[in-house]
Amino acid sequence: MTNLPRRRLLIGSAVLATAPLFATPVFAQGSPADPLPSWNEGAAKKSIVDFVKRVTTSGSPDFVAPADRIATFDNDGTLWSEQPIYFQFAFVLDRVKATAPQHPEWLQKPQFKAAIDGDMKGVMAAGQKGLLEMMAATHSGMSTDEFNAIVKDWVATARHPRFKRPYTELVYQPMLELLDYLRANGFKTFIVSGGGVEFMRAFAERAYGIPPEQVIGSSGATQFKAGADGKPILLKTPKVEFIDDGPGKPAGINRFIGRRPIFAFGNSDGDLQMLQWTAAGAGARFAGLVHHTDAEREWSYDRTSHIGKLDKAWDEAKLRNWTVVDMKTDWKTVYPPQK
Repeated sequence: MTNLPRRRLLIGSAVLATAPLFATPVFAQGSPADPLPSWNEGAAKKSIVDFVKRVTTSGSPDFVAPADRIATFDNDGTLWSEQPIYFQFAFVLDRVKATAPQHPEWLQKPQFKAAIDGDMKGVMAAGQKGLLEMMAATHSGMSTDEFNAIVKDWVATARHPRFKRPYTELVYQPMLELLDYLRANGFKTFIVSGGGVEFMRAFAERAYGIPPEQVIGSSGATQFKAGADGKPILLKTPKVEFIDDGPGKPAGINRFIGRRPIFAFGNSDGDLQMLQWTAAGAGARFAGLVHHTDAEREWSYDRTSHIGKLDKAWDEAKLRNWTVVDMKTDWKTVYPPQK
């Protein structure tokens, strides 16, 4: 798993469920005096609260009009966990296994056969090209509605290998509170992620309170055509249309939001350009990173990780005095209570 690509491989979409979809997200329940009850007192929490007060207090020299209170968040490793592999890639592997009987030709391709056999070493040996081929095969050739239904069914039934919980229960309780706190103070919250836009849109509103139109991600091309019943559909094709990672993030923000954020959170080098773009604007700005330091409750990794590598962005954060959240010391809890 040492060569697993970063988020840029996760170009996907979603599906509809037969079982109850998600655990009900636990949003902020603190009093106005403590809007972030799952955060320990410290520099990180103080920097967030102080920033929000400055930009929302009428008469403050840092006051920002509600229309410009844009907050962007990476998803993998920032709003939910991302180890031992990106959750969307776990979805890809499950889709290969589920649909293999309809594709006997896959047995002739090493990475597909490895996925079917549960051989992760063999899967990773195929490199980026082989992984992209699996994504194209499992994320195309169906309508957007069909894909949405498949993803929703997966998040309702799949379980994380370590925690044995639905993936949508591995969202970060402190970040749910932060999203809620920002929205209560007139911010509009967006996901800006290298993950597949349609994959994330299948669960983002239920998991985070972020509607699908406020989710920006990597995307494949679609084709408008008549379905089998004659009704129009959008058919998902294998063609990659947009990669929302690294420098693609500020480009995506400009393209789909049209306003520069004043608040942004990430966790890896893939988020560096989004944070730089946010911090470079005029007026009060907030740039934050989640640093994974808790091997007991979650994972501990940064500069040498094969997933969510935090190296250049960490150096930049130190240089620019951005807020770095130490998961082990800054968060009282990591996940919402188990249902």
